[in-house]
Amino acid sequence: MNYPKDLEKLISYYQKLPGIGEKSAERLALSTIEFSDDEITEFSDTLMNAKKNLTRCSICGNIADEEHCTICRDETRNKNLICVVEEFKNIAPFEKSGKYNGTYHVLNGLISPIDDIGPEDINLPSLLTRLDSLEDPELILALKPTVEGEATTLYIKKILEKKKVTISRLSYGIPMGAEIDYLDNVTLEKALEDRKKISE
Repeated sequence: MNYPKDLEKLISYYQKLPGIGEKSAERLALSTIEFSDDEITEFSDTLMNAKKNLTRCSICGNIADEEHCTICRDETRNKNLICVVEEFKNIAPFEKSGKYNGTYHVLNGLISPIDDIGPEDINLPSLLTRLDSLEDPELILALKPTVEGEATTLYIKKILEKKKVTISRLSYGIPMGAEIDYLDNVTLEKALEDRKKISE
């Protein structure tokens, strides 16, 4: 269908969102233009404020509205247990499960030579700094079981082999290629409980 130019543009922006196809984008756009003027203004202000005010936690790389995220500020968390994830959106499933009381570290990517992404391109230096300040830390590598995830896992294991760090990974109940943020609570809880130690 040929929509007016402004509506076509709105649809195209919704299609930029992950998991939103043409039909879904069309429905979202048509719903949005039904908002009242006040709702549109509030929606727009909310987007602008989120873009302006949200930042990355200086400790773990999670999304935050202060220097440190709510998880890193929580004194009840086990600071010696760090779950390493690819993106900050991977944290949500662990938090929703309610079974994990450690902290996190967001890499903001995975090592991928084919895409010209090396160790220096992901958030590893701050992880090493964190580990140096802890006593008998454990890293849980919660990276997706892909070539990139394996390459990153092996690299982290290699650079930490002379440090006193226990390294484990989620159990292989997780299907090959699965995205962490799409796993159900039961699968994720079991993968955490059955994690395998991979350090010497």
